[in-house]
Amino acid sequence: MASEHRDVLVLLPTRERLRLVVGVQATGRELFQQVCDLASIREAQLFGLSVVRNNEYVFMDLEQKLSKYFSKDWKREKHKGRGRPGAPFVAFLGVQFYVENGRVISDRTARHLYYCHLKERVLRSQCAHREEAYFLLAAYALQADLGNHREQAHAGRYFEPQAYFPPWVIARRGSAYILRHVPALHREQRGLSPKEAALRFIREACRLEDVPTHFFRLRKDKKEEQPTIVLGLTLRGVQVFQEVNHTLQLLHDFAWSHVGKLAFLGKKFEIWPDGLPSARKLVYYAGGAWRPGPLLHLLRASHQLHLSLQPALQRLRQLEEAEEKKCYRESYVSDEPELDRDPDLASRTSLGSPGGSGGDSGGGRPCPQRLWRLSAGSHCSSLSSGIAVDSQPGETSVDEPPCSSSSSQSSRGTIGGGRAAPQQPAAVVRTTLLSTRDRSPEAAHQGPEAVADTKTSTAAAWTTGTPPPPRAPSHAAAPSAVRWTLGQGDP
Repeated sequence: MASEHRDVLVLLPTRERLRLVVGVQATGRELFQQVCDLASIREAQLFGLSVVRNNEYVFMDLEQKLSKYFSKDWKREKHKGRGRPGAPFVAFLGVQFYVENGRVISDRTARHLYYCHLKERVLRSQCAHREEAYFLLAAYALQADLGNHREQAHAGRYFEPQAYFPPWVIARRGSAYILRHVPALHREQRGLSPKEAALRFIREACRLEDVPTHFFRLRKDKKEEQPTIVLGLTLRGVQVFQEVNHTLQLLHDFAWSHVGKLAFLGKKFEIWPDGLPSARKLVYYAGGAWRPGPLLHLLRASHQLHLSLQPALQRLRQLEEAEEKKCYRESYVSDEPELDRDPDLASRTSLGSPGGSGGDSGGGRPCPQRLWRLSAGSHCSSLSSGIAVDSQPGETSVDEPPCSSSSSQSSRGTIGGGRAAPQQPAAVVRTTLLSTRDRSPEAAHQGPEAVADTKTSTAAAWTTGTPPPPRAPSHAAAPSAVRWTLGQGDP
């Protein structure tokens, strides 16, 4: 048996397949190294190999033997195997550790794999309150995949909505709507390099709550037949959800700085919130004896990586915050045919026009029932996160845009020239695009962000407890001291 070999099929985020041969006594490290060599991955710290168990991806401890993660057929001699002859064992190369900024990945191949992995995650995302983000992500992805929009080459159905949008967005808006409006968003990215477009896709995708997150099912008690608790490992800590009618409801959200200890005692999983007595700890149960080790290993490694990356991420935020002030513009797209045909109406709804208040403004003509406002900068998903759709059959109202205040309109450069918005504004979906006109090529390829949004996200990011560089002492906090226990826990 020691001289035998096994066929392993490894699926990459690019949907490529690598068929490899390893020894029956091989470790995960040996298989992982073969994958990196064949795929030319020079920076593989964020990636891992996983297998599927009970409909969950389980990341391998690369120092363990592969026989621990594959079926019993792995050790069975080939001529005695009961499986299909020649059927390989299947593993997946995927992102094991998420980072919010792709600029920390210097290897081109690793960055592309990270981008492809996030694209697949976006297609399964369910953030209905952030519908506008998916249109911005599609624009970035098209620019990264196809380059600048070209009228002759990119006419008609030059992309498939299913490759860039989750099914629920397509069902809500329809393929015709997407194919009619997304090319305009793609054109707005002209001059953006594919690398920069991919970086902006990564940054925006990581703002969707369910994209840069690993989910694991747990049980509330030992006797629960089907697990109803879901543990989420996020960029900044852990979350606990309860599944009710196939919908996840958030119960607890702990940043790493607010976690005192995580422990597995057999199948029992304990979360000790920092600063609270032991009686307030949360207790859940894993479904199998094989789960505690890999899960605790992933939690510990994610926390350590989070702490080590904070100085670099903080520096990138400072650089992008300085660049983000250099450009901001808004453009508009409507799905009403008369708006496209009427130049006068279009001019009245352009940026800063007195008659474009989104409704009756000083006796002006009413706005169409659905108006998409697209704000140009590198993004403004937090500034423009409101989305509202008209209450026609088959559609729902999600969140009205924050445009009731004339001062907020003026400060954001919204339509209407600073006038107060009507009590019931037209349906608006707002995204952000990049303006590259009258800018140097170097400036066009930078990654500016919306100032208010960056300050908000920075404040959230520094709850981890890692002291930031001396330039930003206001975000400093005490070092995190999460304790990790597997097996015998503290009394």
